[in-house]
Amino acid sequence: MNDLFSPVTADSLFVSAWQQQASLEQLAGNALNTGITAYQKGDYKNAIIAFRNAIGLAPQSANAVDTANYVASSYLKLGDSYNAAKAYETAISLDPSRDDSHIKLGNLYFSEERYQEAEEHYFKAAKINPDPVNFYSLGQAYIKTGRYNDAEDQFSRIQRLAPQAVNGPYGMGLNYNAQGRYDEAIAMFQDAIDLDDEFYDAYLEMGYAYADMGEMDMAQEVFEFLEEPSPELADILSRYMYKVDTPKFSFARADGAFPYLQPPGTKVASFDSYLETANASKNFKMTFQFDKEMDRESVEDRFNWNISRSTSSGPAEFYNFGMSVPETEIKLSSIPEYIYYDADQLTATVYFKVTQNATADGTIDPSHIVFKFAGEDKYGLKMDPNADEFSGFSRVG
Repeated sequence: MNDLFSPVTADSLFVSAWQQQASLEQLAGNALNTGITAYQKGDYKNAIIAFRNAIGLAPQSANAVDTANYVASSYLKLGDSYNAAKAYETAISLDPSRDDSHIKLGNLYFSEERYQEAEEHYFKAAKINPDPVNFYSLGQAYIKTGRYNDAEDQFSRIQRLAPQAVNGPYGMGLNYNAQGRYDEAIAMFQDAIDLDDEFYDAYLEMGYAYADMGEMDMAQEVFEFLEEPSPELADILSRYMYKVDTPKFSFARADGAFPYLQPPGTKVASFDSYLETANASKNFKMTFQFDKEMDRESVEDRFNWNISRSTSSGPAEFYNFGMSVPETEIKLSSIPEYIYYDADQLTATVYFKVTQNATADGTIDPSHIVFKFAGEDKYGLKMDPNADEFSGFSRVG
């Protein structure tokens, strides 16, 4: 029989505290289950409430850290990365010895390009658990912060600890790629592929390296290989190749009767009857086809274009075939009148003026008039120097 005035023993207090703790943990478990059910239904707001209640009821329980991570995942589903980071910080404070919480917070910062903060948490994770996966994450952050030697150290560790793991040579390849050491990067990606010939990410990165080197034929081979086993990666590579490939002229045509194929000594008056009059002027146009999307402002900037007589030294490529230029020869302005860029057709129509001489007997060598463009594509890349000009005689060059 209990007596209100009976002495309270230490054992009875311990039992009472244990019972209370067990009751709180049971309530916390119920809240956790409620949160998981809400999460699975996509009701992330109520899931967060339930998860937070579970942590508040039993912060010392074995499930508390995982529950805090559930809170973070719910916030991420709602697009709230700020509170997701706070939840990961809570998980870390509940158990600082868990490396996975540091990795998750580091991954969040990495996805937001907050690489310095990601690096700090990857470093802590690797210190807690010197695991190859953690070394790989830290190495990735070092690449982004420009600490290439430190990144190489991490990937070398992986190769020593787990020589059969693909992320050692793969990470090393990424590190070399970031430094523009493309040949070494390709060799590392090949090492990763030798370990696992179905590791298609390594093929993708190899394709990137070839594209960055300007080796588009080799990048194309990688693209064609990826098309069947991994069409998604093939598409990504194709888009990258398009982006980094320098823009080029594909061909040109005359849409305004400018006889760009005619030889030296062609009469200006033959272009149009209007030019039979001394000092008369008339606009002509040439249309140039690009092989990719261009920057409109750059294309339509008159001063990015130049019209000149050919000075090429190849056989018969010099203006007037290298013979002396007659006194009747007219000269075109080096700057066109205006340009129109058609973004749908990827063409530039260049309008320029031809002016008859004072004696109405002007001549010109249309086939050796060179049209050159020094502008940029939509990604800021300059024209390929091997395909940035056109003449009727030499065509695109």
